[in-house]
Amino acid sequence: MNQWQNFTKGFIKDNPVFVLMLGLCPVLGVTTSAINGLGMGLATTFVLLMSNTVVTLIKSLIPVKVRIPSFIVIIASFVTIVELVMQAFLPTLFEQLGLFIPLIVVNCLVLGRAEAFASKNDFISSVIDGLGMGLGFTFALTLLGAVREILGSGAIFGWEFVTGDGMLVFVLAPGAFIGLGYLIAIMNKFNKAS
Repeated sequence: MNQWQNFTKGFIKDNPVFVLMLGLCPVLGVTTSAINGLGMGLATTFVLLMSNTVVTLIKSLIPVKVRIPSFIVIIASFVTIVELVMQAFLPTLFEQLGLFIPLIVVNCLVLGRAEAFASKNDFISSVIDGLGMGLGFTFALTLLGAVREILGSGAIFGWEFVTGDGMLVFVLAPGAFIGLGYLIAIMNKFNKAS
């Protein structure tokens, strides 16, 4: 597989949310708006990219018995950086995302890519994989957040283009399941057609 295919597989063919169904807790929890989805996606992308980079560089130094705990410590270090930077420079977004930022540490997407890909591949492939999967995750969260925000409040990225009330169900938790279900169905149809 060439590097371009490795990068783009996270968007459509192996999208972490719509195809692999990884990291659904933040997907369902924070996507009440497009900006929340974008913020969480970019935070996860940074952690995924940096943890893949470090894991691939030090994989030969980590004993097999402590591989997973080592990966968790690496991931937790980058999550702490994201949390502190977001708290300092984006306090409103940080408050919106709340507990979901520290939960990136145990996101199965991040840990899974460190274990299944970065620990077994070279530096360039691991960086491209981390970036591709992270941006695919960001795309999925932003898309779901945009759909929920448009249908729930008639706005996107805070810009209101429909006056009046939207469909309240899309602002609430059930709207996340409904929106995700429809987006998965659309993605499956798209993947079968291509």
